[in-house]
Amino acid sequence: MVIVLAAVAALLPVPFIVVSPGPTFNTIGEVNDVPLVEISDTEVFPTDGHLDMTTVRESGAPRSPLTIYQALAAWVNSDQAVLPRELLYPDDVTGDEVRQRNAVLFSTSQSYAIAAAMQALERPVIADPVITSVVVGAPADGLLRAGEQLLAVDGQPVTTPAQVGDAVRAKSIGASLTFTVLRDGEEVDVEVVSAPNPDDPQLPYVGITIGLLYSAEFPIEFTLTDVGGPSAGMMFALAIVDKLTPQSLTGGGFVAGTGTIDPNGVVGPIGGIRQKLAGARGAGATLFLMPREHCDEAQGHIPEGLTVVPVSSLDEALVALERWQAGEGLVSCPAG
Repeated sequence: MVIVLAAVAALLPVPFIVVSPGPTFNTIGEVNDVPLVEISDTEVFPTDGHLDMTTVRESGAPRSPLTIYQALAAWVNSDQAVLPRELLYPDDVTGDEVRQRNAVLFSTSQSYAIAAAMQALERPVIADPVITSVVVGAPADGLLRAGEQLLAVDGQPVTTPAQVGDAVRAKSIGASLTFTVLRDGEEVDVEVVSAPNPDDPQLPYVGITIGLLYSAEFPIEFTLTDVGGPSAGMMFALAIVDKLTPQSLTGGGFVAGTGTIDPNGVVGPIGGIRQKLAGARGAGATLFLMPREHCDEAQGHIPEGLTVVPVSSLDEALVALERWQAGEGLVSCPAG
């Protein structure tokens, strides 16, 4: 009976997810013989070394159930973390919805990286309205898509999020609005009928949030696919700066890092820092740049041979790289 119960337990899924070190990608290098960050129609300078973005790998997501023995094995592995599945995949959100949200966050991080890099380089940046999310069950659900650039409402061009909100509120509840969006490279008109706003039934509502999509005066393309989330923002911004300036940011060295970034260059916290530290050192990195907030969490989990430097902004990351190349002292997180 004990053997039978043990066999059954080995097959039954448990509501946990294992997070482990994922692959790293050199943002100034190539993936499948294609530059990860591709810049055209402007002067681009040669790069050397590595500016690796780091990732984590998940096991036990909705489509790959985790057994109790797999969870226990991960529990005793210092490079892995075992998390309740509802933290990443709530019961009211499907796995596909989580993946779509992460894809939007990944795209947004690229947009913000462009804005931050252009600001650091003192170059112009272009900002256009973009749909950042669509509320499930709202009038726009299934009609408009997160990530689409919004060009006009009822034929009137829009250039700011406020103009979109004003255009919706200018019509009565139940009125039809025509949203012109850029979808798969083509302009598309989408009809949406407004409904009462759940927070204020006196106001019309379509259920979208609007942000800004940032771009440069020349094309900047990110070719990496099948990766999601916002944590590569800082490394994307560093790659853009490295390619658009004659001096090397790495001096041929192996640098890795992680951190979100906003359009003003502020670096923010991410998840899975311990796994990303292990993944970076495993790939060969000797310097790791990360958000300042993670120093306490990283203590005791910094691999031997890896110097970890906390930063709060893109400017601080650039200064750290300059000091590292010059052999000057760096303020690093303690390894103990």
